[in-house]
Amino acid sequence: MSTATFQAIAMIIYLVAMVMIGLLAYNRTKNLDDYMLGGRGLGPAVAALSAGAADMSGWLLMGLPGALYATGLLESWIAIGLTIGAWLNWKFTAPRLRAYSQIASDSITIPSFLGERLRDTSKSVRIIAGIVITIFFTFYVSSGMVAGGAFFESSFGMNYHLGMVIVAAVTVLYTLVGGFLAVSWTDVVQGLIMLIALVAVPIVGITHVGGFGALIEQVNTVDPTILSFTHGNGALSWAAILGIVSALAWGLGYFGQPHIIVRFMALRSVAEAKQGRRIGIGWMVLSTLGAGLTALVGVAVYQHDTGELANPEGVFIALGQMLFHPLIAGFMLAAILAAIMSTISSQLIVTSSALVEDIYRAFTKRELSGADGVLAGRLAVGSVSLIAAALAWPRSDTILGLVAFAWAGFGASFGPIVLLSLYWRKLTAKGAIAGMITGALVVGIWGNISGGPGGIFDLYEILPGFLLSLLAAVLVSQASYRPNTEIQEEMDQVIAATRGI
Repeated sequence: MSTATFQAIAMIIYLVAMVMIGLLAYNRTKNLDDYMLGGRGLGPAVAALSAGAADMSGWLLMGLPGALYATGLLESWIAIGLTIGAWLNWKFTAPRLRAYSQIASDSITIPSFLGERLRDTSKSVRIIAGIVITIFFTFYVSSGMVAGGAFFESSFGMNYHLGMVIVAAVTVLYTLVGGFLAVSWTDVVQGLIMLIALVAVPIVGITHVGGFGALIEQVNTVDPTILSFTHGNGALSWAAILGIVSALAWGLGYFGQPHIIVRFMALRSVAEAKQGRRIGIGWMVLSTLGAGLTALVGVAVYQHDTGELANPEGVFIALGQMLFHPLIAGFMLAAILAAIMSTISSQLIVTSSALVEDIYRAFTKRELSGADGVLAGRLAVGSVSLIAAALAWPRSDTILGLVAFAWAGFGASFGPIVLLSLYWRKLTAKGAIAGMITGALVVGIWGNISGGPGGIFDLYEILPGFLLSLLAAVLVSQASYRPNTEIQEEMDQVIAATRGI
């Protein structure tokens, strides 16, 4: 059989497995709580791997190795920032959010938790947060579909639209049928595929070039600055400092990513957050190290002749095809598809929950339970998928451009509010709204300006957005705060439930 046939077989096995998992989850989904949050029944390993897979997308297997291959370890500051941010998120957000979301009327979405936590009788917090999630994640999902179509086009020479339809159809099918459980279980499989691929490629690659010492020697021969975190500069320039701070600031985004922190709410118990943290960060460290070593192996193999690898982001694919049997290489390709699909499915289920639980219920005040709730969730998934597919169909670069803002937008608008809601008793609904709006506006404005005094506007927009959102929320809350005995008692319960975790 040809190489393409072997790779196609691997891809078909992977796609069929995802659908089968969705069908398995279907039998476990009885009501809206099951569909949106898995009935708070996720074990720590499932929650950790699901959060990791939902987070990383194709960036981990293509973007990061490509950047490191092209520029060197200077680009690793983003991975360092993200790893630190993920650890802090698991440490400080996970236990309290799991405890508080259940204490606050057993909330199953981030907006509903904020609304209940802040005693927002007007529903303004839920509606604004739900609208922000729906808009941003629709474009996010669309970008994932674009990436899926581009993946099949570049890997198999397939028509872009056909590739997009395949990715969208399979992902939507298992999400539509199995809900949160299907998304989480497929994320586990996808996360493991990604980890195995990112460990296997550098190990075999290092052996191929003659060992780790030979790898370092060959990389130094190509360009010694590749192994420098500062590109060999003795004294860092102001521009370099801004670049490193911007890269590290990516970690702030974790506190406000709904598709990641919702996994914390789904844990079986508060105590399992500690185990989840260890598993999740272990997965992340191994995966990012694997991505970095993959890039270095690529430098040693390909950069002696730059014509051999035209696109740096294809270094993982190229090495997989060179080092492994075509069938195994097919599963390496499936790892990239897994990264794309895991993010799409997670964003779909969060968008669906925002539409049904936060926007629809806020306006209609109708309770959805049992089969009606599940049906509403599936209709929401289908609707968002169709809109996202329509946006992805023309392959517009503007969609991908907007997604560049999304991480910063969510991080700056939701991050400070989530942290304040968990740790500061005086946060008010007005303060939360002020913080969310300020964070979103600062990111939108700052991200479209460059230069300025000392190049300050080249700083990644999440940092000023996060800080100003925090400031706005605190100031407005101080001005609008009224003591509430129930909130005080709830916070005491949360502190007691999370002590020592």
